[in-house]
Parts: sequence; C-alpha cells; structure tokens
Amino acid sequence: MTQRPHGLHEIRMELAREKAFPEGSRAFGYTFVAPLAADGKIDPELWAKHREHCRVVRFRPDQPDEVGHLVRRPGGSWAFRYDVTGTDDDEAGYRFGDEKFEVGEYISVRDDDEMHTFRVVSVEAA
Repeated sequence: MTQRPHGLHEIRMELAREKAFPEGSRAFGYTFVAPLAADGKIDPELWAKHREHCRVVRFRPDQPDEVGHLVRRPGGSWAFRYDVTGTDDDEAGYRFGDEKFEVGEYISVRDDDEMHTFRVVSVEAA
C-alpha cells in the first residue's frame, strides 16, 4: 500500500434523512479522498498537486461499487467522475468548495438530476 501525501483525508458520507429513507441509510453513500485545509474545506492547490490520489467510491445496495475521481470542473465547482473518457454526467457536489468536511456536517450531491443530502460520518487523515 502506498503512502498518500500529507493533507489528504478519507471522508465517508452516508445518506441523510429523506422521504424514502426517514432515518437515512448507511447503505447509500461515498467514500473519497480529498485534500482538506485547516478549516475543513477542500484545498484546490493541494488537489492540483495530488489529484491522482483523490479517488471516490460510490456505494449502493445491490449494485457494484463505482470507482472514480474527485474532479474540479471549469468555474471551480467539484464533482465525482466515474467515466473519465466517456460522456456520462458527473455527480456534482453542491457548493463543495464552500462546505466544511467535518463529522456531522451535511453535504448535497446531485445524482441523476436529483439532489440528495449526505451526512459526513468520518474524516481521517489518509
């Protein structure tokens, strides 16, 4: 196993409460690696230096995990991209650049034209 550069963190987010899941669900979510600044926000400069380490795993029940990358899109927004060379749409993070990735925080992700809210359940230095 290779050592990741300093400043990268592994973040796990699980589905928060929503109509179909009033208690949320641990079975829907993301685990990803991102560079976090001292304030808990994604550090774009550190991401540019180490983007090959910024991977994401999307997990859903009864589906194989999808593996991709945390990417910075034109204009500075962030997304998860699974189809690096194809035409599939990214899963866009809603205001990821402004969010603090700290345990207990709520983060929104647009998936298949629907916005879903996830709760950060762990943040560990990678």
